[in-house]
Amino acid sequence: MPKLKLAEIKSALDQVPAWRRRGQTIARTFELKDFPEAIKFVNKVAVLAEKAWHHPDIDIRWNKVTLVLTTHEQGGLTEKDFLLAQKFDRLV
Repeated sequence: MPKLKLAEIKSALDQVPAWRRRGQTIARTFELKDFPEAIKFVNKVAVLAEKAWHHPDIDIRWNKVTLVLTTHEQGGLTEKDFLLAQKFDRLV
């Protein structure tokens, strides 16, 4: 899957408005009810990531979970990142 150009990234970000671009990545922090809910959410993320064979960086801070996506083998953002971001958004 080819690395997206800047105009393509801007267009793709419109489809995932809660996500923010950070250099060659996109990131979103999800706020859950409490720590057990955050862990349940991460487990759902893991299932989707495994199915897609595309894994986010995950940071858990009590009730907040930050996901960061990039396609390492392409050295930046691809359509794969944005498709998975949309799936993660539907979990909440």
